[in-house]
Amino acid sequence: MSEFVLLFRRDYTTAELQPTPEQYQEHLKHWQAWYGKLNAEDKLARPVQRIDQTGRISRRYNSVENGPYTEVKESIGGLIIIKADDYDQAAEIAKGCPILEVGGNVEIRMAV
Repeated sequence: MSEFVLLFRRDYTTAELQPTPEQYQEHLKHWQAWYGKLNAEDKLARPVQRIDQTGRISRRYNSVENGPYTEVKESIGGLIIIKADDYDQAAEIAKGCPILEVGGNVEIRMAV
């Protein structure tokens, strides 16, 4: 069994795409159910990792800038590391991710 990183992305900046507080609370229930299912199936390799919406970008020649880029609307909101046999199984797991309900996407990478 291998480990795969699932990176969760969506547009966190466009005001009209943001959920209301009530919608957000309902959406959180979907995340909790999905994580609970993955945990019950022993598919979570490591704890859930949420990342801050701000950050820094390090570039060549010791340049460091505020980031992520404001002109890019889609940004990473979190990640988990799962256990799966292969990319196909990891993709099946990703299909159930609640980020897809709000127009987001899941990037799948093998953890090495």
